[in-house]
Amino acid sequence: MFIETERTPNPATLKFLPGRTVSPSGTIGFTTPGDAAASPLAAALFTLGDVEGVFFGSDFVSVNKAEGSADWATLKTQVLGVLVDHFSSGAPLMAGVATGPEIADDPEDADIVDQIKDLLDTRIRPQVANDGGDIIYRGFHRGVVSLELQGACSGCPSSTATLKGGVESLLKYYVPEVVEVRAI
Repeated sequence: MFIETERTPNPATLKFLPGRTVSPSGTIGFTTPGDAAASPLAAALFTLGDVEGVFFGSDFVSVNKAEGSADWATLKTQVLGVLVDHFSSGAPLMAGVATGPEIADDPEDADIVDQIKDLLDTRIRPQVANDGGDIIYRGFHRGVVSLELQGACSGCPSSTATLKGGVESLLKYYVPEVVEVRAI
């Protein structure tokens, strides 16, 4: 099995492309070994010790290495071994369902929320996925859009600039009711 790797804008994250579907039902991220228990693959990656984040996209796996840990030359080989073992075995990706925090939307804001979600799905998420991450909608309340940064986007040095300069500007332009975007 051949697995390609790509650098991401986050130097602590590498994107692994196994050449097959990874997560057919949406993106999933893990930031602790406890969370990773829901996924045999994520749990195996966390056992490497230098891993502090795992993110599954539709056709990729992003791995965040811990600050001060081994360099990528060493860790990359270990991650590739875990990925090859997992995909060769046919083991399931998930043993349960992982979800993030949600903010209840006001039913009166349904049209605004639909516009926000459409912009995220069509204009923002595809670009962020190219860099090994995702931005998940978590809620809209009093003009504030709450988003969760996952994968390579989580902890990336340029994530604040992307969120404020890119995402917030685009949402404000197309949806005048949006006054701010916050990461949760």
